[in-house]
Amino acid sequence: MTQQDASPGLARPAPGPGSEAAAGTGSVRAGRPRLPAPLCLLAFAAVYLLAVWTPFGQRAENALIGGNGARPAWMYDWSGAAYGSSALPPMENTALPTLIVGTVLVTAVALARRRWWQGCAAVGVVIATVGAKELARAVLPRPDLVDARVSLVEASFPSGHVAVPAGLVLAAVLVASPRLRPYVAGAGMLWLAVTAGTVLATYHHRPSDVLGSTLLACAGYGLAVRLLPSAHAPAAAHRPRAL
Repeated sequence: MTQQDASPGLARPAPGPGSEAAAGTGSVRAGRPRLPAPLCLLAFAAVYLLAVWTPFGQRAENALIGGNGARPAWMYDWSGAAYGSSALPPMENTALPTLIVGTVLVTAVALARRRWWQGCAAVGVVIATVGAKELARAVLPRPDLVDARVSLVEASFPSGHVAVPAGLVLAAVLVASPRLRPYVAGAGMLWLAVTAGTVLATYHHRPSDVLGSTLLACAGYGLAVRLLPSAHAPAAAHRPRAL
């Protein structure tokens, strides 16, 4: 065998345990879902500036408020607005109880599965979503740029009713098992959609309020996933070695 024949073999070292471990770590990091928190916050600011600080945005949203609202809609009976009807959580006065019960359930699931990191991250998502909503509502003004009637001047960005299910759903996704996670996400998105539709149809909030709360929850989720160790991220999965 000549030296030229032996050079290809020398250029291809056999893979060892270290290279397999590095490949496994790379696959875990590559499989982690990416939801950049800064991008969500940038979208939050864009929605606020466009819908609240421009005459076009205010006129467009104010035009949606009028008429009978949700009375012809099936969700009106679940809104709690009808006399003697029960409200779908978190509508009406059920927002705080829903937040407390949901946080307790998320914590219980994390403790039962012994997922300490995910449990802390999930509770952090809920606290960050609701806290950011309260802070934004307190510091973000709504100027009257179109001489709207008094009932349309009150600041409502972002929505507290939507922040509760948005934060709880993403927290539940963090602590759910990989097998149940798609079903948890699907059921949670349905709950969020019904809540958003109800607050819009009953004129409790504007479309920008709904988008704002959802983006805050997504930002909290993205930050939580980013800070989690690779082995504890929701999409992290160790692939079995090939035989």
